[in-house]
Amino acid sequence: MKNKTMAIVAYITLIGWVISYLEFKKSTTKSSLVNYHLGQSLGIIITSFVLSIVSSIILAIVPALGFIFYIIMLIPFILLLLGIIAANNEVEKPVPVIGKIFEGKFNFMSEQQQEKI
Repeated sequence: MKNKTMAIVAYITLIGWVISYLEFKKSTTKSSLVNYHLGQSLGIIITSFVLSIVSSIILAIVPALGFIFYIIMLIPFILLLLGIIAANNEVEKPVPVIGKIFEGKFNFMSEQQQEKI
């Protein structure tokens, strides 16, 4: 699988992320593009899960806020689309709002980081 394809597939649900991660680990040359987008995608997935749990708790208490949380839950989807666009353009650009938070946080993906330890 090409690096650009692996970077794009990383944004397509958790299953796509796992497929891309396994292909990345299997490849002989570790692309910084794929590594970067794997981290960004995992950050969006984690944020989406946390946002989902928090919104479920709040909606159990105040069901009238359902429409507002419906709109808020579209944010991770929009971030995934922006990540796919960046991966398609082969640019290591963080997704808006949460991208900078997750830059360089997932060192387990890079073998170069593990060798330094």
